[in-house]
Amino acid sequence: MTAAPSDKTLLALFQPGLLAGKRALITGGGTGIGFATARLLGRLGAKVLIAARRKEVLQTAEAALQAEGIAASSQALNIRDLQSVEALFTDLEAAERLPDLLINNAGGQFPAPAAEISPNGFRAVFDLNVQGNWQMSHGYAKRLIAAGRGGRIINIVFGHTGPIPYFAHAQAARAAIVNLTKTLALEWGQKGILVNAVGPGAIRTGALEDYSRDQGWSDPTRRLPVPRMGTAMEVAAAG
Repeated sequence: MTAAPSDKTLLALFQPGLLAGKRALITGGGTGIGFATARLLGRLGAKVLIAARRKEVLQTAEAALQAEGIAASSQALNIRDLQSVEALFTDLEAAERLPDLLINNAGGQFPAPAAEISPNGFRAVFDLNVQGNWQMSHGYAKRLIAAGRGGRIINIVFGHTGPIPYFAHAQAARAAIVNLTKTLALEWGQKGILVNAVGPGAIRTGALEDYSRDQGWSDPTRRLPVPRMGTAMEVAAAG
């Protein structure tokens, strides 16, 4: 079986200090792919701000990043709450700390047979994954445009590449984000704001392992061209 590259190997792909003097905001930055992204960007010299709903998770992640010598801070944030999003960007703008890079990683879903997904359940997944992504991107970009400066937005779009049983609501939401990314890339690219997406496949995180166990997916690697699951740090490096 092909072994996953080490963190040291992935870090060696980048010029040391590549992001020195830059600021990055990562939603869902307390765990999984978001935390790995914060680690990688921080090791490359960026000042990272991780945001998520659970304060205790954020505090643990912030302390872990700082222990590695990374300039890290955290902010409790619900991306579904427009007032919360606007307050964050207003405060960052006032402090002249608008990020150079926004990583839209926060999202979520729950496994359920399509016939058993309620209207409220479907709506909740869309609100989190699509509306939340839009509110973060819009709140960030409109301030950059008003200031006449450029920036970067990267959307983490897990699971959009093909049908996955029990995730009809999530698959529909992720497809919406892919098309939103393409449209914003065309429109905002002309204003110096580059918008891209990274579409991970089967990545070894606690959430995916929970889903696999709940639904009896005994071997999630069986349909993969490389016979192993990816790592969160590999996704971070791809961004």
